[in-house]
Amino acid sequence: MWFSRRKQPPIRSLVGEGTQVRGELRFCDGLRVDGEIHGDVVAVGDAPSILVVSENARVHGKVKADHVIINGSVTGPVEARELVELQPKARIVGDVRYAALEMHQGAVIDGELRPLKSEERVALKLAASGPG
Repeated sequence: MWFSRRKQPPIRSLVGEGTQVRGELRFCDGLRVDGEIHGDVVAVGDAPSILVVSENARVHGKVKADHVIINGSVTGPVEARELVELQPKARIVGDVRYAALEMHQGAVIDGELRPLKSEERVALKLAASGPG
């Protein structure tokens, strides 16, 4: 998978805290969301992409990128063509499709988890909450 061999794409765009966006948001390379988006957030182009939804961020719409990191709230389907990382404060209401999944203790999904290629063996990684 590209994220284990290649350098992460740069995060070139930011939706800052206190900012509210309405409508579809398309991006290349990387995007960090600290505010609120009412609409789909979709990576475009052939280059690797990364989307970070931070702890206080809210997305109401579809989310799609190669590498998706969520620690905030997403209401809508999530698709990670490579890896989805669900941090401890992640809250998702919608289905999650992924090539590989990393889920930390505390993350909540109200929806279905489905691998993109169900006929192949899918990598799942449980994040340890600490020793013991």
